[in-house]
Amino acid sequence: GHVSPEAARGGPLAALQEGDTIVFDIEGRRLDVELSAAELATRLTHWTEPTPHYTSGVFAKYSALVSSASEGAITQPNFEVRQT
Repeated sequence: GHVSPEAARGGPLAALQEGDTIVFDIEGRRLDVELSAAELATRLTHWTEPTPHYTSGVFAKYSALVSSASEGAITQPNFEVRQT
């Protein structure tokens, strides 16, 4: 399975912290963390979006245009370039 970009966009994975217990259920195809719903919600209210690694140049352009790895990591064909 693939979980990107859930953590970077503020999904439940973003609330995980060092030392949290993660439970893998291969047969049930589940991945769970041993946190209460209240603790998870509290952590997510304090979450802030990570700053981009690149803010200019070719890597900034690529990161703005590329889809996630689960979608093939291709550049988006419907992207419109803004004219300045």
